[in-house]
Amino acid sequence: MLSLAGLLSACAGVDPGRRLQQADALAAAARWQRHSVQAGDFALTVYRPASPAATTLTVYLEGDGLAWLSATAASPDPTPVHPVALQLALRHPHGAVAYLARPCQFQGTTLPAACRSALWTDARYGPEVIDSMNGALDQLMRHAGARRLVLVGYSGGGAVAALLAARRADVALLLTVAANLDTVEWARLQHLSPLTASFNPADHAARLARVPQQHWVGAGDDVVPPAVLAAYAARFPASARPPVTVVAGFGHSCCWQAHWADMVTPFLPPAE
Repeated sequence: MLSLAGLLSACAGVDPGRRLQQADALAAAARWQRHSVQAGDFALTVYRPASPAATTLTVYLEGDGLAWLSATAASPDPTPVHPVALQLALRHPHGAVAYLARPCQFQGTTLPAACRSALWTDARYGPEVIDSMNGALDQLMRHAGARRLVLVGYSGGGAVAALLAARRADVALLLTVAANLDTVEWARLQHLSPLTASFNPADHAARLARVPQQHWVGAGDDVVPPAVLAAYAARFPASARPPVTVVAGFGHSCCWQAHWADMVTPFLPPAE
């Protein structure tokens, strides 16, 4: 028999409206509010607290969410069942902060016409997605009065964060958790079809070499194995190789949330 938690999780998995309600409840418990930012063809969902203007804004980017229902069936709605990046953002220790969902996530019961499954499958890191996320970052920066960005990406959100950092000049720090930063190596190791409509962050190592970085991956992660991060780091010159920390006892979604404030605090700029 399923436990109550299991039943709720199963319901959330099939009902995007329920997934949105659960995210709203998580945010409300921390006194954060949901907003919408129009960027390109997409109204991107944002959660953030009320906060004064700040020089540096930290933005958390969500993972791929519920991209697939099976190995051959794309999900009709990519809203995550367990939004790990949102849970990390809600534990952010200090400073101006916002959470930015990916296109088509947290839209409620009906997706907008611009949403098609390619945007969370083959083209999940493609031009439409990256352009939209980049435009949303510009708006979040203006709202916060910020001049510098710290980007934090979980899983596929880490790939998006790296691609954004490669094209922007205001990223002071790139942090990722369980991120598939070399998508070609990730697809090879997982026996997946190549993401031919997406950019590969590892191909942008020359531009990313100027960006301070820190990457974490769980030693027990069977979704994004540590070898993916090693392949990404190997694309950099030895003198500019970004640090990758393999965390014993952690997997893909466990147990980052419980330890997050202690993990991230040493890397963040001082409180303003």
